[in-house]
Amino acid sequence: MNQPTSYAQTFYNVFKRDMQVAVRNKGDVINPLIFLIIVITLFPLGIGPETAVLTRIAPGIIWVAALLAALLSLERLFKSDFVDGSLEQMLLSPQPLFIMVFAKITAHWLLTGVPIIIIAPLLAMMLHMEQSAYPALLITLLLGTPILSLIGAIGVALTVGIKKGGVLLSLLILPMYIPVLIFATGAIEAASVNVPYSGHVAIMAALLIGALTLAPLATSAALRVSTN
Repeated sequence: MNQPTSYAQTFYNVFKRDMQVAVRNKGDVINPLIFLIIVITLFPLGIGPETAVLTRIAPGIIWVAALLAALLSLERLFKSDFVDGSLEQMLLSPQPLFIMVFAKITAHWLLTGVPIIIIAPLLAMMLHMEQSAYPALLITLLLGTPILSLIGAIGVALTVGIKKGGVLLSLLILPMYIPVLIFATGAIEAASVNVPYSGHVAIMAALLIGALTLAPLATSAALRVSTN
């Protein structure tokens, strides 16, 4: 077997394992989605049913809720592997660690990010978002949710060996999420008033490319440091 095929098989094996684990533990997948729905549902109840107010704050509500839902699901990314010893086997494997890390991040995004992308437009209707903003909402979620998983993986790797490290994880990750939140909500707000938002999208695309390039390597290094 040549080298690229071997790497591809390694990616597939880790990805398949994570998907199978998720099927057995459906709560880990459903809970962030339920959290997202509850948070967005509570805002109209707390703020009031005024359409103008909800329309104005809808981009921020949806993206903050999506960010928190992604954060809620991050801790399980490496924690179960650390507990059952699978992470140690990954570290000792002759295959590059960043490939296995990237496979786990990809599985996390498919299980967490994709459901958010699918359900967000329905929740946006509840907040009376402008129809012209829906394409921007989908584009920003398609670009932004992978960034959340990639950056979040670094924080999880740094705190994987710490008991009850959820608070520390939030403190590490939330500041790095702020640029994604700013440019995503800015793009949606611009689209809602029919202003070009290609600049916001270009910056988010650049952030995604940077995260795809650097995050798996940084996560691999963080795992080696935190498990020593």
